[in-house]
Amino acid sequence: MCGFPHETFDRLRAEAPVWWHPPTGHTPDGEGFWVLSRYAHIVAAAGDSATYSSQGGGTRAGGGTLIEDLPGGWAAGVLLNMMDDPRHARVRRLLTPSVAPRTLRLIEADLRARAGALVAAAVAKGECDFLLDLAAELPLQAVANLLGVPQEDRHRLFGWANVALDYQDRELGEINARTREAVAQTRSYGTRLLAAKKAAPADDLMSLAATATIDGEPLSEMEQAMLFSLLIAAGSETTRNSVALGMAALIERPEIWHRLRTDRSLLDGAVEEMLRWASSTPYNRRTATRDHELGGQRIRAGDKVTLWWASANRDAEVFPDPHRFDISRKPNPHLAFGRGGHFCLGSALARMEMRVMFTALLDQVASVELTGPVEYTRSNKHTGVRHMPVRLTAWD
Repeated sequence: MCGFPHETFDRLRAEAPVWWHPPTGHTPDGEGFWVLSRYAHIVAAAGDSATYSSQGGGTRAGGGTLIEDLPGGWAAGVLLNMMDDPRHARVRRLLTPSVAPRTLRLIEADLRARAGALVAAAVAKGECDFLLDLAAELPLQAVANLLGVPQEDRHRLFGWANVALDYQDRELGEINARTREAVAQTRSYGTRLLAAKKAAPADDLMSLAATATIDGEPLSEMEQAMLFSLLIAAGSETTRNSVALGMAALIERPEIWHRLRTDRSLLDGAVEEMLRWASSTPYNRRTATRDHELGGQRIRAGDKVTLWWASANRDAEVFPDPHRFDISRKPNPHLAFGRGGHFCLGSALARMEMRVMFTALLDQVASVELTGPVEYTRSNKHTGVRHMPVRLTAWD
């Protein structure tokens, strides 16, 4: 199957919105987990971090936000997205000014220039891989700048992140030699970069991570290294997939492309609909910290609970005609960036990158057509695209 299995989740929302997925030969750790598919239940769980922990719960030694348990003290409790408050809130507060809308406006002109140049180069080629040449390239350049990574290193980091995030040659919960090598290379690069930033700080996120203190104490070396890996992956993965899958939706609806060309006031709404449509992070896991009831089901302390954002974004109780791509949809309270205390830190950057990229495309491209099938990554954690071959036709 390509892409997210919407038909399966349509049925779950209707028949079993809080469903126990029993253990099978494919479920990590040999155990089952709860599946939340309705918008209301997911919002409730995401807003109750005391009951639904991003770190762990019950008698588990580990936890985290993947279905498989990750070790406590290595990922769970150390990665920003796998921390609970109060530590999570303090680290997040440290980073927020660097990605606030007011700060990002200072780099918008640079992003527009970069996007324009990328689109011009792709148009000159005529045919390209939309994912690699356009959708992935702008976020990659932007995150390299924000982190203080030399631009010449960005594709190495991109390659390592792809190996770590794509389950092309492994199963859930497995780490093979190729994945282990990619993780080790990323960790080694991050350690060297952080040491350089500590010795000679600059105005970037990794300098901040290397030198800042919380309650008088620096971030631990493990927190710094994990933060680097997280930001490289998160800063390049989700936006590129939203851009690619948003473009795929527009290719199927050329009339919308021409509406956007003539009325740019529709672009912000189009970006929000692309985010809802793509739902590039399909789920996050939480762990129940106490026995409780949700949707008529008894959830026990220590149970794994998965929040399926992509399903919530097609919930007909919130989004009329949810399987219709509608750039004028209002309101559009999608959960593409999550909800609650772990709402995506980079949401403003992602929105800016999408607006900038589609503005450049609309300025230069009359039409886009697929020249081959969209190739998806093998993952349930990211609705990801590996390749998307297209032909770009310039305006006369």
